Amino acid sequence: MVPLLISNPYLLGMANEAPAKDEDGEAGDGLRKIIHVDMDAFFASVEQRDNPELRGKPVAVGGSGGRGVVAAASYEARKFGVRSAMPSVTAKRLCPDLIFVRHRFDAYKEASRQIRAIFAHYTPHIEPLSLDEAYLDVTDDLLGIGSATRIAELIRQEIKAKTKLTASAGVSYNKFLAKLASDQNKPDGLCVIRPGQGADFVANLPVRRFHGVGPKGAEKMAKLGIQTGADLAAKDIEFLRQHFGSFAGYLYRAARGIDLRRVSAHRSRKSVSGERTFNEDISSGQRLREVLDDIVDTVWRRIEKSKSRGRTVTLKMRYSDFRLITRSRSAGHYIEDKKQFARLASELLDQTLPLPLPIRLMGLGLSNMEGESSSEKAKGDDPQLSLL
Repeated sequence: MVPLLISNPYLLGMANEAPAKDEDGEAGDGLRKIIHVDMDAFFASVEQRDNPELRGKPVAVGGSGGRGVVAAASYEARKFGVRSAMPSVTAKRLCPDLIFVRHRFDAYKEASRQIRAIFAHYTPHIEPLSLDEAYLDVTDDLLGIGSATRIAELIRQEIKAKTKLTASAGVSYNKFLAKLASDQNKPDGLCVIRPGQGADFVANLPVRRFHGVGPKGAEKMAKLGIQTGADLAAKDIEFLRQHFGSFAGYLYRAARGIDLRRVSAHRSRKSVSGERTFNEDISSGQRLREVLDDIVDTVWRRIEKSKSRGRTVTLKMRYSDFRLITRSRSAGHYIEDKKQFARLASELLDQTLPLPLPIRLMGLGLSNMEGESSSEKAKGDDPQLSLL
């Protein structure tokens, strides 16, 4: 395979002309053809599909109680500002007619299984990111369709016909651009970014659209005069390293539409985790230890089921004022048994006691996994920007 950076003179800045195109304007000189498929409001759409009384109404998947959190929101609910990860009481205040339904993961997994089977008809190169989204590399064009754009259209049509659900898709020559494109015309939309168009497309986007740039990251960038991709591209690498550390390389490439990652059909698991939101805030150290024991049991079952091994244990706690803290500890070797996992988790909890405020949520995870490359450990396949 010819490396993308070498085969695209536009990215190298060595020429202004775009590479030779095939019949739908895509590069024919070794560039990859990547599709990112993202289901529209997946959990909520499955609920509306299976219950006709919910169709056309604002729906949220999640608990409606005082400590409930929105796991997914229909587009009717999003018009009111309801979003995933939002406290249910806030969502209800924004949308008084919001209908809450409990999650049905078996139904979501079955729909996801059907969707992945559709993907497999067109390419074996599938990198699932979650139940509702995936990257596909269709460069080889096994069915001789002749166009990645046409393949994306056919996939969307087949998903709608077989599952009664809608999907949005982005088509481009790398993963970063394909993911941006899939979000461009949601819901039930398609967007194509062709070779030679990537840098211009990114230049017009707010940096908040870049995967990994959260609200705090966007806020810090705004203070530095960076609000769009063009603003980011105007900063040199030394400036970015000074202000963003190890995240600078990703930002520098993203601002120019460059992404050399390949679609990985056997993407390694990055972590195994679990968390619990309490019905009432907990301030007692003894009670927290009891809850931690239950979470250890849950997470270790998941670790055994996934046959995963990792070295780093991370404890997450959210205070009653919604501040989030994390504590991590790494072992010198892969953690082999539940006893060691529980001991490290307990030591992390002890570091936080006594509590400055009661706790409303606790989570525990295992990361630094076996088979993960050193570059993945350093920056992750999906970068997350933390600018606290």
